[in-house]
Amino acid sequence: MDPVNIKNVPQKPGVYFLKNQTGKILYVGKAIKLRSRLQSHFRPGSTDDPKHAIMMKQVVDFEIIVTDSEVEALILEANLVKEHRPKYNVDLKDDKSYPYIRVTHELYPRIFITRNIVQDQSQYFGPYTDVGSLRQLMNAVRKIFPLRTCQLQITKTSIQNKKHKVCLNYHIGRCLGPCQGLIAEDPYQWYVEQVIAFICGKSTELLKELKSRMESLAQEKQFEEAAVIRDQIRSVSIFQSKQKVMDTDGVDRDLITVAHDEKDGCAVVFHIREGKMINRQHFYLKTAGVDTQEILSTFVKQYYLKAQTIPKEVYLCYDLIEKKQIETWLSQTKNAKVTILVPQKGKKARLMAMCDQNAELLLKELQLQRIQSEDKIAGPVRSLQKDLHLTKPPVRIEAFDISTIQGSDSVGSLVVFENGKPKKSEYRKYKIKTVKGPDDFASMAEVFERRIVRLLNEDQVFPDIFLIDGGKGQLSAALSVLKKMGIQDQPIIGLAKRLEEIFIPGIKAAQTLPKSSPSLHLLQRVRDEAHRFAIMYHRSMRQKRTLHSGLDDIPGVGEKRRKALLKTFGSLDGIRSASIEEIAQVPGMTQKMAERIVNTL
Repeated sequence: MDPVNIKNVPQKPGVYFLKNQTGKILYVGKAIKLRSRLQSHFRPGSTDDPKHAIMMKQVVDFEIIVTDSEVEALILEANLVKEHRPKYNVDLKDDKSYPYIRVTHELYPRIFITRNIVQDQSQYFGPYTDVGSLRQLMNAVRKIFPLRTCQLQITKTSIQNKKHKVCLNYHIGRCLGPCQGLIAEDPYQWYVEQVIAFICGKSTELLKELKSRMESLAQEKQFEEAAVIRDQIRSVSIFQSKQKVMDTDGVDRDLITVAHDEKDGCAVVFHIREGKMINRQHFYLKTAGVDTQEILSTFVKQYYLKAQTIPKEVYLCYDLIEKKQIETWLSQTKNAKVTILVPQKGKKARLMAMCDQNAELLLKELQLQRIQSEDKIAGPVRSLQKDLHLTKPPVRIEAFDISTIQGSDSVGSLVVFENGKPKKSEYRKYKIKTVKGPDDFASMAEVFERRIVRLLNEDQVFPDIFLIDGGKGQLSAALSVLKKMGIQDQPIIGLAKRLEEIFIPGIKAAQTLPKSSPSLHLLQRVRDEAHRFAIMYHRSMRQKRTLHSGLDDIPGVGEKRRKALLKTFGSLDGIRSASIEEIAQVPGMTQKMAERIVNTL
């Protein structure tokens, strides 16, 4: 790295990216003084951290974004880490598998559990890592609040035209009949707001609102409606009494702690609202040997970046270097003062100890799952690791093949095996775009490069080993791509079909395995599957080309007529052998069109 470039960096707050020679972002950081922070990274011997030394061996470039304040830099850093998920930052593992509560953006909103977030102005609450408590919460919502659960598209027009009829839920008092306009938008929206308050743990405010509404209805002598509200008050009170009381001061607060080892970590969040614990969340992290304070700081920023609510107080297991900046950011987001505390003694410290215990237990559970998954590795995968002298079991294998016949319609295939079994959902087909004529080596290089670029761009984990169908030539083509991309130490082999020879980079002579070897049988299965998949795609390409040249060029034969002809006669040859009268009987066909098809074919 040219030191002149760093000298030109301003001494201002901002965010910086550290990149490798392919332009991939390895690390995102923030700084009060960008130049000083970058100089500390590139200064030899600036730290004894081995992780930092490994990272800096790969760094060849950097970029900066200057901000107006430290808080802006903090928010930008959190957003960029979430977007790019760099290898050397703490990574909050994807929580897409966890459910949320969704409040739809509709004329009459629905409230239900979902795992898919849709950008349509709906409100989302969660994620809920404890699915059992989530279902209890939603059962209470269904019982207390008579909101619709149907999927009808209710509009003002559909109500005016009486398009829908009320269902059983209306007759048993579980729905207010919005589909027929039996409740106006404003009263319905009032119920939605009460549900949101209930979900967020604001039971005391909710009870006050319900009691006020019940008294208003009673004064207006609407006794039936008042009785419904009375029953709702009773149900909310019963649900509230079942929640665990954590403290008596009634302050809203989150308790956050982390536990970790060299590879993984677990963060736990207790949500305390009005003195009661309404939810517990846990998140798994990839820690990559980072110290506890950095893990905690990164998690807090990532967590509150997308949190629906921010409490008045946040309790942490450790103090943070960035405590003031994070407090300022949270306060600005909440539009009220937010305080970060590290309890040292008394009841609050005991609450944090309970939170710590949960994190440690969940981390042990994660470690046990890791051990169990390693124990489940198939025998042939273990055998292949031993025979190829790999540093770890090749649990994930990605294999490539090229198919071409008479120099036309060249295609490539990618198949994926995990733990010795095909994972067909991740198979991929490739049309050769840049190579003309039958050139297996160039075609392999194109397909392999397209795959590598995608893995890098999407920051996906590379497989444990690449398998190239072919000999030295095909393997050399793939190796040239790895070299071009600056990728080193990636396991890759070639497997030639004639003598089942294995070609390994750096070893001139081809290697062989005994015919009875489970390692060889696994490699053959993977290679043959890649070949089968490529051949299948190649045949479909040829068939489409043949059909196009035979039928699609006939004036008047469109998609519907082509499908009808193929359905009746099975193939292009079948159509050729049919008479004019037989073709004329096909649905959608005329005598004149039948004559044209026969004359053309």
